[in-house]
Amino acid sequence: MIRAALMIFGVVASVGLGSCSRGRGERITEGELVRRTQEIFDAAATGDRTPWEKYFAPDSMYFDEKGRSMNKQALVDDQSPLPPGYSGSIMLVRPQSRILGDTAILSYDLDETETVFGQNLKARYHGTDTWVRRNGQWQIVAGQMLRYYEDPAPGRSDLKRDADYVGTYELAPGTTLATSIEGGNLFSQRAGKAKALLIPEAGDIFFRKGVEGRFVFPRDDRGKVDAIIDRRNNEDIVWKKIP
Repeated sequence: MIRAALMIFGVVASVGLGSCSRGRGERITEGELVRRTQEIFDAAATGDRTPWEKYFAPDSMYFDEKGRSMNKQALVDDQSPLPPGYSGSIMLVRPQSRILGDTAILSYDLDETETVFGQNLKARYHGTDTWVRRNGQWQIVAGQMLRYYEDPAPGRSDLKRDADYVGTYELAPGTTLATSIEGGNLFSQRAGKAKALLIPEAGDIFFRKGVEGRFVFPRDDRGKVDAIIDRRNNEDIVWKKIP
């Protein structure tokens, strides 16, 4: 009788736990998170707000690649179709996930292709979303999107003009930077550090591969280079040329 009672109790407990689990909703998988996220970005080009309404929680927070912090209403309202002459697609790649009970985190890259009146543009982003299960429903409560930095297209170099850039520049007493031309290329070098190739972009503007920012060589009233402007995120550090 004791054994039978224990067996009955075990069955009842199992059924009870099963029904409780079903009430909380099914455990989500990485594949399902990817499918839902791809559905969200598939809707971006057409301005379809349905997936955004469906998969973002009412109290969600979202920080986008433009630096905007938005609640759900602002995020949904921001969705609109591409203008005439524009088309595009966004593909989710390289997903990673951590699923712990009622919380799931999906981290991923996005490869975007946009066509503007026949001209193709590409961009790469990295997103991280936190999904939470409430009342059996999985929704995003927080998301953040970052854009990968890409180098601009290189321009053409003018060796005669490049000679104007050669010299030594000073940020403060004892802190200098030298520029030189070697093999037809312009280099910069701070004391004690390796040389960096300066790639021409346009006019007196150069960039370094993989480094966000620009080197700008301003000219005085006589047309002579008199400084280097190290422009970082639209903030300038000026190195004065030593005569």
